[in-house]
Amino acid sequence: MFENLSLKIEKAIKNLKGQGRISEINVAETTKEIRRALVDADVHFKIAKEFTDLVKTKAMGQNVLTSVSPGQLFTKIVNDELVQLLGGEQKDIVINGSPAIIMIAGLQGSGKTTFSGKLAKYIRSKGRQPLLVACDVYRPAAIEQLKVLGASIQTDVYTEPENKNPIEIAQNALKYAKEHNNNVVIIDTAGRLSIDEQMMQEIYNIKQTIKPSEILFVVDAMTGQDAVNTAKNFNDRLDFDGVVLSKMDGDTRGGAALSIKSVVNKPIKFVSNGEKLEALDLFYPDRMASRILGMGDVVSLVERAQSVYDVEEAKRLNKKISKNNFDFEDFIQQLQQIKKMGNIKDLMAMIPGVGNKIKDLDIDEGAFKGIESLIQSMTPAERQDPDLLNASRKTRIAKGSGRSIQDLNKLLTQFNDMKKMMKNMNNMKARR
Repeated sequence: MFENLSLKIEKAIKNLKGQGRISEINVAETTKEIRRALVDADVHFKIAKEFTDLVKTKAMGQNVLTSVSPGQLFTKIVNDELVQLLGGEQKDIVINGSPAIIMIAGLQGSGKTTFSGKLAKYIRSKGRQPLLVACDVYRPAAIEQLKVLGASIQTDVYTEPENKNPIEIAQNALKYAKEHNNNVVIIDTAGRLSIDEQMMQEIYNIKQTIKPSEILFVVDAMTGQDAVNTAKNFNDRLDFDGVVLSKMDGDTRGGAALSIKSVVNKPIKFVSNGEKLEALDLFYPDRMASRILGMGDVVSLVERAQSVYDVEEAKRLNKKISKNNFDFEDFIQQLQQIKKMGNIKDLMAMIPGVGNKIKDLDIDEGAFKGIESLIQSMTPAERQDPDLLNASRKTRIAKGSGRSIQDLNKLLTQFNDMKKMMKNMNNMKARR
């Protein structure tokens, strides 16, 4: 996400690098390029112009310090203004009431139901007991989808498949939650393919009846300015509390993220990437601004790692590595931990200086599947002792995994190289 925008802004700021001082001419040229980059990213022209006018005014009012180059100073000004454009500071959801009620709204196909499951998982991680409620009575698959999501995260799902009245379903769900000690109720409401009066009135009636403590509006970030216009229409009727940007891992130009706060004056609270239930991040304007300017987002990367980090598993693994007993069982477990962190390209983009360099790099997310299928085709004994793999065993594993013997030999070579590196690192630690 933001790859093209980031590249163009970085290119624009290069105009100032090497300049002896900030002048009206070079600032005007740079802000003009940035404005063009924002418009290309589907940011409304008025918002783009207001943003670059602010940057220009602040840049011209600055004296360049001897230790700071014009490029560095201008980057800081752009960064500060981007943070404000994106919302200023991080805003978490408000969970008040007993039970707390969170209503999810948005158009059909925006990712509401998937987000509801992700939010339930997030809330469970905070020690609460959520209840998912299926109030989309028009799309039968929505009820089944919510049930599948709930089962995957061991979360209760309230449904009334025969009832076509979403207000009654919501009211009954609240009674159920109180009886079953669910302290957070997440209501997945119906979407439509486009905004219509019936839809707006129905969701307004649900709000008036159940009085949620938080209303979150989910928008498909790939729709750019259309997402912003839809958000405005919903906000005029619902006065929602925050925005969720879904599908941010897709081919999005970023216009929705950069425009929505200015238009509806409501904070972006979450960013949802992909279908994995772990792929949900709190929205931090300062971190997003850093990523747009190609400065990475190390804090979010560390938080992703911590979210899947198992202390006891790490201790066990460390003991095995110290004894040079690391095997394929351990290896596949580590692969699965990495996959839980999300899209590899997205993770790499969080590393400072890497974002734009991997823009056109084709990273095969399916590469892990080949490795996993090879390891899973081994017997437990073979995983623990790869030296057992003779020619006949290799033939069996290759056939069972749908891969070639060459693929297996390549994996074995890489695995042995990794074990040698681990052994050398252990020896270095022991000598200290």
